Amino acid sequence: MTGVDGKDAEMRSKFDEQLQELNNEMIEMGRMIVQSIAMAIEALTNKDEKLAKQIMEGDSEIDRAQKRIESICFQLLIRQQPVAKDLRVVTAAMKMVTDMERIGDHAADISEMTILMGRGSRIGDFSHISRMSSETMRMLNHSIEAYVEKDREKAREVILQDDIVDELFDQVKRDIIGLIRRNPGDGEEATDLLMVAKYFERIGDHATNIAEWVIYSLKKTEEEV
Repeated sequence: MTGVDGKDAEMRSKFDEQLQELNNEMIEMGRMIVQSIAMAIEALTNKDEKLAKQIMEGDSEIDRAQKRIESICFQLLIRQQPVAKDLRVVTAAMKMVTDMERIGDHAADISEMTILMGRGSRIGDFSHISRMSSETMRMLNHSIEAYVEKDREKAREVILQDDIVDELFDQVKRDIIGLIRRNPGDGEEATDLLMVAKYFERIGDHATNIAEWVIYSLKKTEEEV
């Protein structure tokens, strides 16, 4: 029996090492998407086409990070039958990484719009888009922090904050409708601005999803209480 127990302990130790590797990779990917969004906001604000192109080119690194994390998750599921708590952590990571990758995509999308709008953009006239970028950045930071710190309350705050982003998006739509009515010739740029706002709104949704999966990963079943 001692040999069996020793083997089980060794397997559990290896499993815990891989769980830590998963956690480290998730933290690193979180850092990457936070940086990507921050750079996208900077490129948009400063109409920096060079920086925007850099963000678009860097999106492939985020995709590779997603694949590394998914590979670790599959290994964890295959090598040892996870207990309920472990299964929630791995399942949540697989779901979260999909939202994280899509946030990286939206950073590239915003950067592409920055290039399309060029230096003639009147983005500075739209304070609600600027506020949206700030709020979604805060949500993203807090959702990643909630994962790292295993903080349910911080995750819940992210979910509540999504209402603010949705309200700002509605205001942006009203602003843009007003712009088109006043200056019909600016319709194309107005559409570009609306797309930028929509990408920020989606980032807020993905940050909310991450926060919800954090809460799920920390949930305890009756058997564990």
